[in-house]
Amino acid sequence: MLASYVLLDLETTGATPLKDRITEIALIKYEGNQEVSRWQTLINPEVPISGFIQQLTGINNEMVANAPTFKQIAGELLDYLKDAVLCAHNVRFDHGFLKNEFKRIGIDLRQKVLCTVKLSRKLYPQHRSHGLDAIIARHGLVCESRHRAMGDVEMMVGFLRAASEELGSIAVRHAAEALLKGSKSLPSHIDAQLIDSLPETPGVYLFYGDTSLPLYIGKSINIRERVLSHFSSDHASTKEMRISQEIKHIEWIETAGEFSALLLESKLVKEHQPIYNRQLRHERQLCSWRVAEHHTQLPLVSLVQLDEIEPVNLGQLFGTFKSKRQAIEVLRKIAETHQLCPRLLGLESGKGACFAHQLKRCKGVCAGKEASELHFLRLQQAMITHQLKTWPFKGKIGIHETHSFNDKSALHLFEHWIYLGSVEDASALNQMTNTKSEMIFELDTYKLLLKELNKPKVKIIEVA
Repeated sequence: MLASYVLLDLETTGATPLKDRITEIALIKYEGNQEVSRWQTLINPEVPISGFIQQLTGINNEMVANAPTFKQIAGELLDYLKDAVLCAHNVRFDHGFLKNEFKRIGIDLRQKVLCTVKLSRKLYPQHRSHGLDAIIARHGLVCESRHRAMGDVEMMVGFLRAASEELGSIAVRHAAEALLKGSKSLPSHIDAQLIDSLPETPGVYLFYGDTSLPLYIGKSINIRERVLSHFSSDHASTKEMRISQEIKHIEWIETAGEFSALLLESKLVKEHQPIYNRQLRHERQLCSWRVAEHHTQLPLVSLVQLDEIEPVNLGQLFGTFKSKRQAIEVLRKIAETHQLCPRLLGLESGKGACFAHQLKRCKGVCAGKEASELHFLRLQQAMITHQLKTWPFKGKIGIHETHSFNDKSALHLFEHWIYLGSVEDASALNQMTNTKSEMIFELDTYKLLLKELNKPKVKIIEVA
């Protein structure tokens, strides 16, 4: 089929390369059409194998207890893979596990890969299913050890042999070579010319499926490199795999730099609410704690919705929480850690000594054993690490960003942690500064700006 290739299969403890581990490896290496070696070994995954996986593969914890670890066989495996194309059925799965296992021991695996699922689709487009079970049934293959590594490798051998007999070895070789030319593992429905036109500059990219709404919006300092990574052979999550399979069209917007891309990504995600973006969506119930101004005001802390607070008063708030429940849980932990009275904090009702005092988790302000002024001071000190930052400027500021490669330039305008928008020239800046904007606090913008302001070479312009 190819000059040098390895047919390989893995058994694993689960389906996610980042957290699951390999339990068995089997491979057969070919030079031209000749088998030159075969190798298989159980692997001690150094984590327990679940009952479901034991039942599926037949590999149990006792079988791998004395097997070598991946680190112990890594060198031998690399010798088999050297100068060869790695072929596997759904190669993204196997290659993803191998890359992550090698990464754990400090090795960056760089391997040409070929997916025999894609090869089957290319050779037999008239068939709908190209899973290994479907291929076994289609070609009348006999497998005595399905879901064991060498058994599945031998089924790939059987598939290639059957395809060569039915279609000719030249046709199989040409199909394999054509797939290798798309070495970034692009889905067949993605236009390669579109990928070639992707810029190697900062910006935002949008993935579309069958509708006009984006499936996913992402950002990068190198659009081309990041987009191609979505089609790499080492998907680390089910979400990445699904995104790759559902994409039909790609659009992108170049920006003046990474900060511009981050701001634009956040804005577009909030506008379009893509199904595969979760972190940057609107936090509709965002709330925070506000500490009383005096020790006699009870309760000493009160929960407020952030959209009810003027941004200029942000420094009076402590913490940002997605729900009332989360806020209360954090406050309880603060009270326990610093021996504060949950009754005075409003976490429990009643009179007299609180239950925490009986457990010696409250210093006794509720029982007259601690001055309320001292308790209030300790509360202020305990909360200070959660305090939101006061706006450190007199008024509006602009953060200037440029990129020499694409000649993009942008000035991002902020006031009291609120993003007002971006402009490219002075005339647009004058118009924006004279336009009254709705002041809505957004946590992700607050965090982005805090991080940007801490950079040593950030260009800040104070705007009158």
